[in-house]
Amino acid sequence: MLDLQTTINRSISISGEGLHTGTFCTMTFKPAPDNHGIKFVRTDLADPFEIPALAEYVVDISRGTTLGIGEIKVHTVEHVLAAVAGLRIDNITIEIDGIEPPIADGSSKPFVDKLLEAGIVKQTQPKNYLIIDETITFHNEEEQVDIVALPLDGFRMTVMVDYHNPALGSQHTGLFDLEKEFITEFAPTRTFCFLSEVETLAEQGLIKGGTIDNAVVIVDRTVSEEDLTELSQKLGIEKKISVGKNGFLNENSLRFKNEPVRHKLLDMIGDFALIGVPIKAQILAARPGHKANVEFAKKIRKLYQQKQLEKKYQHVKKEGVVFDSIAIQKILPHRYPFLLVDKIIHLEMDKKVIGVKSVTSNEPFFQGHFPGRPVMPGVLIVEAMAQTGGILMLNSVPDPEEKLVLFMGIDKAKFRKQVVPGDELILEAELISQRNRFVVIRGKAFVGNVLVAEAELKAAIVDRVETEK
Repeated sequence: MLDLQTTINRSISISGEGLHTGTFCTMTFKPAPDNHGIKFVRTDLADPFEIPALAEYVVDISRGTTLGIGEIKVHTVEHVLAAVAGLRIDNITIEIDGIEPPIADGSSKPFVDKLLEAGIVKQTQPKNYLIIDETITFHNEEEQVDIVALPLDGFRMTVMVDYHNPALGSQHTGLFDLEKEFITEFAPTRTFCFLSEVETLAEQGLIKGGTIDNAVVIVDRTVSEEDLTELSQKLGIEKKISVGKNGFLNENSLRFKNEPVRHKLLDMIGDFALIGVPIKAQILAARPGHKANVEFAKKIRKLYQQKQLEKKYQHVKKEGVVFDSIAIQKILPHRYPFLLVDKIIHLEMDKKVIGVKSVTSNEPFFQGHFPGRPVMPGVLIVEAMAQTGGILMLNSVPDPEEKLVLFMGIDKAKFRKQVVPGDELILEAELISQRNRFVVIRGKAFVGNVLVAEAELKAAIVDRVETEK
């Protein structure tokens, strides 16, 4: 049965204060068409401003996940995104008349309730899943964070946390069926933090909307009555704060025995929504946080974008080939006798590309270089490296068919061995730096395992119409 995209049936709103900024706002969920994705719209500006909920627009992860373009931002979006992704909603517009969504009770449940009240409806286009077909890993040695995505025809998550605190201890949880478990087992879980974190954030004025009712506060140090009174004043809380026997402020009753780790899983669902499409994979995570979640989401999104490009240009899948000669001609403007790349065998978006050029005796340049002793001109080896690099760069920008890569300089060029008919050139191009439209690529050419040429290439990415004027 075809799995179709979904949106909500009607608009619905929710209001409240943001956790960190303390600003009051109204957030309105609105239906969106097929293939629209999840997008926030700031309606409090002179002109409404749209920010897609995608990993490349994350600008801050210090106190939650913040999206932004330029100076315009939407703070702490993870609980809202978790509600949308957890309900498997593909297309939605989220209008907000402030800079931060309401914190509500610190969970995703208030947003889930509103979305269910609005109703979820199927659309006409099929869901665009990203199927993880190889193991993908992330490791942060300093913070001891590990996240792994394993191939699976479905979606499962297992999360473990261990903060070496008696009240929290070591906890783990697992989600095995998003549709059956999300609403009841994970959406109600509230954000948690340690008392020392709350004190620091309160002193800095960074949790202006925080109360002990919208977060589980874990006591991680000895505190006096004076400390608690001072904390109440900083947070603007009138009722008395106490340390419960369970190690939480006010003996805050947990909704689940392992609510903190369940909330970590909830945060991951929200941050993984930034990939832009639902994934099929088994996720294993140890001690995750927003920083690691977003870095991993960026990595997975790059994989998705690459697979989309491969699907766009390479219609017939071939073993060991990313782009064949037909696909290359859809990307590069070069044609005979100046197309010097036969196929692409490896591509890491914005990082590295490997191409192949089979050098035959039929190459037109051998007629004059040199009669009786054919040698491929060094400048054409550099050109082959440049064309390979052009594929890497053109696939890092929108609408590559409308762009050209114009080379501006060649540095550190060295030619170490002659290339003759019968050789197969392996062409590597690696991105060194990119600033706006200007890039620097390190190119290398091999015959077998022997390095025959190398150079650093400087180029500019320009609109093709500019060169035609």
